[in-house]
Amino acid sequence: MTDRPASWRMPTPKQMEKLAAEAARRPPPSSAPPDAPLPAEYWESVLKDPRADESGARKQQRRLCEIQRHLLRISCRRCERTVEIQKADAVRLYGGNALWKDVAQRLLDNTCQQRTGRHEEDGCWPAFETP
Repeated sequence: MTDRPASWRMPTPKQMEKLAAEAARRPPPSSAPPDAPLPAEYWESVLKDPRADESGARKQQRRLCEIQRHLLRISCRRCERTVEIQKADAVRLYGGNALWKDVAQRLLDNTCQQRTGRHEEDGCWPAFETP
């Protein structure tokens, strides 16, 4: 508890007039109801976005020369280790026609911290990320 009076929380009459004047100057909220359909321009911009049709499987099967990003990131689902490589370096090391899935697996190979001793289970499980 404090010894402050309750009036310290209330704005002064001058502050209340100022707040009312600012509220009057603001544009009114949208007149469209919340469940109104979105305009066609919005949907066109969403569908034209290059990220709209990228699924996880499609990202994995792309060749390095088809990827637009400059920084490629892969992480392991088991040991949570993340590896990043520039696209130019990946193309130089593995070639432009290499699949991103294969390159990512090579980057993670033999460095997973979660070892079981069984060949089938050892190694990283890649999770493809977008930076």
